[in-house]
Amino acid sequence: MTDSSPITVTTTNRTDAADRFAAELHDVRFSYDDGASWALDGVDLDIRMGEHVAIVGANGSGKSTLGRLIAGLAAPDAGTVRLMGETVYSPDARADAEAYRHARHGIGAVFQNPEDQIVTTVTADDVAFGPENLGVPRERIGERVDRALAAVDMAGSAEADPTRMSGGQQQRVAIAGMLAMRPGMLVMDEPTAMLDVAARAEVMAVIDRLHAAGTTVVHITHGRDEADRADRIVVMEAGRIVRIESGHRGAGLIDTDRTNDTDRTNDTDRADTSRTDSAQSDSTLTDSAQSDSDRVDEAETPSDPIITVDHVSFAYPDGTPVIRDRSLTVNRGETVAIVGRNGCGKSTLARLLCALDVPAHGGISVDGIPVAVPRGPHRISRAAKRADLARLRRTVGYVMQHPERQLFADTVGEDVAYGPRNMGLSEADVADRVTESLRLLGIEHLADRSPFALSGGQQRLAAIAGILACRPKILIMDEPTSSLDERASARIHELLGTLRRQGVTVVLITHHADEMRLADRVIDLSEAFPSGGEPSDRRYRSDRHPRRSRVRSSFVAKLDPRVKMTTFLIMMFTAFAITTPAQLAVAAAIVLAILAAARLSPVKLLHTIRMFLALFAIMWVLNLCFTQSGTVLATIGPLPITDDGLWVATLYFCRLVLVIVLGAVILHTTTPTAMTDAFEALLRPLQRFGMHTDELALVMSLALRFIPTLTAETRSIIDAQSARGGSIETGSPAKRLRAAVAIIIPIFAGTLRHADNLSLALDARSYEGGAHRTHWHRLAVGWRDAALAAVCVLYVAAIALLPFVV
Repeated sequence: MTDSSPITVTTTNRTDAADRFAAELHDVRFSYDDGASWALDGVDLDIRMGEHVAIVGANGSGKSTLGRLIAGLAAPDAGTVRLMGETVYSPDARADAEAYRHARHGIGAVFQNPEDQIVTTVTADDVAFGPENLGVPRERIGERVDRALAAVDMAGSAEADPTRMSGGQQQRVAIAGMLAMRPGMLVMDEPTAMLDVAARAEVMAVIDRLHAAGTTVVHITHGRDEADRADRIVVMEAGRIVRIESGHRGAGLIDTDRTNDTDRTNDTDRADTSRTDSAQSDSTLTDSAQSDSDRVDEAETPSDPIITVDHVSFAYPDGTPVIRDRSLTVNRGETVAIVGRNGCGKSTLARLLCALDVPAHGGISVDGIPVAVPRGPHRISRAAKRADLARLRRTVGYVMQHPERQLFADTVGEDVAYGPRNMGLSEADVADRVTESLRLLGIEHLADRSPFALSGGQQRLAAIAGILACRPKILIMDEPTSSLDERASARIHELLGTLRRQGVTVVLITHHADEMRLADRVIDLSEAFPSGGEPSDRRYRSDRHPRRSRVRSSFVAKLDPRVKMTTFLIMMFTAFAITTPAQLAVAAAIVLAILAAARLSPVKLLHTIRMFLALFAIMWVLNLCFTQSGTVLATIGPLPITDDGLWVATLYFCRLVLVIVLGAVILHTTTPTAMTDAFEALLRPLQRFGMHTDELALVMSLALRFIPTLTAETRSIIDAQSARGGSIETGSPAKRLRAAVAIIIPIFAGTLRHADNLSLALDARSYEGGAHRTHWHRLAVGWRDAALAAVCVLYVAAIALLPFVV
């Protein structure tokens, strides 16, 4: 840990708290399908104040559902629930909304997928959101934010964009957001599942410190060593609590398979041996892997390389470097583990190998297929050709880090069949492959279930089955056992052994020591990031988003959001009054000046709005072809092209581009938190008419925050289809159109899922509209705002007067 500052909590001392309960659940039942099946069935559980309780069980056993009820984020269908002294649900009164609100003020929750818990695009602002909702005085919020970020070793990323971070870094931010609220009870759903070894140890140390300070901790986990740190271990099976054991006795207590006690004991002993002091063992493996990789890359020539990465570099669109001048090889039939701290580029490397991203420099070859080809003296990479992509999809299987984004069919069976069907197999062969893949992973019973109704672990198994059904020559797996229980993880380990015997090349991205031991070689990507003589993690993280910080320090970013949004809206509407070339020239000059003041690259900004530009181009063609007035310049078949048509088409195109560019500048230089504050202030007069302007302001700003999320969701579904031979990137135009239509339903399902998770995130952060809410950042109009307002007035005057002057 880089900071040992004490974490203050809002609980009484442990002796006094021992007689009180943080959560009381009696005969609780919960169903997702109106009682057709029960996710929780007759659960009785009392959790004392200051207690540390671990909840364990197989995937789909109801752990996460129970966690939501304890966190006050969902109400049961039956039973009685008391949280933090409040009776929030009873058989007679049902759910008490006011009691739930009071209870949630003392409860923090960390979700299984941290991305769904992020509400803004600046780390510090995201951490401050909870304290703001609790009404913490503005002058104290900064201290809470600093302490919370330091506690999870993310102090150097306070100004970074959490939506662009790795999953592990996002998990730290989510935990920091809860720590800043200083809850009396903290409910965490697998908070370390996506973390590297060092980060996992840091988070567990934070949990131990919180518990020692008096915080009630409810920890949902699959980790034996993590569960063993608790006071009590609650074991779940099929929606029921099958037993409760005292902690600190060994991992054997949390195995839910009671059919063979002898085998269970032996398995437990083996697992304990492999996981004891995991941080130290992982470190040893990493150290040995570094020397091994050096030996292979520098001293030996691989006998049969199937993957070659040659001096590859990659950066995010905002310029943040991820991989720098990396070279490596993987031999045919070899199993290679890729490790490294969160954010070092492991998942990015996987995407590059699958041609889902294109490196900036360097070359990549996979089984003789040119995935990225370097050109010129600077070795700028060229993307693979369409024919090569088609070959690559038949060769490489890719299990993504977020399995829910890789599932898009109505049922698990149909999803698994997607790849084999794209390979042109007969329906009989497709059915055989589906059955075999589901059987290998032990999920035959899920074949007719909707993949969107499964638990996170079950979704991961379904995603892996879909890739196995394609029988790839090379299999790339990104954290394949994350969120899986012990039995499912063991099944994946057995699968890796089977694939190895079959000669399949496996690239395994992992943080787990037991999975590293299954590999022939371990490559640590952390060493690919030059430390410049300072190898600490802090240096790496503090420099993660330099370009983003540069934009935020610009003239436009420092404007008061109320003034910025008002003046920009005026200029956007004024664009529709442009009718002459002189007016268009003035507007273009103003927009270019704004881009310069915002320190935004025009080329990169246009790249972000390329979909709009394509739509505007279509409109330009329609205007050009169907405007009949003016002098005819040319004819295209029966359609005359006139000078009036050319001017009208160009004018409309430029108007729309000016509007969308100004909107994009607002989004790039204004955080959702600042937008919320600005909307709230600008809409406040409407409160006289009974409008809930606080909620409306938050909805508007979150809608803007939601746009890139849905864009990423769409991209992920397209990538998932492409990775399994989908025709959206390599088929004929007609096939590509059908494939594009096919993603509508998955995108819609993803939208609903994100909306539901966002609602839970707001509840978890105690958002209750404007009631008692404080603001960390004070809005104040300064000289920059006055200057912008003056420029806006002059611009409007010029647009109004130019038609009479020129």
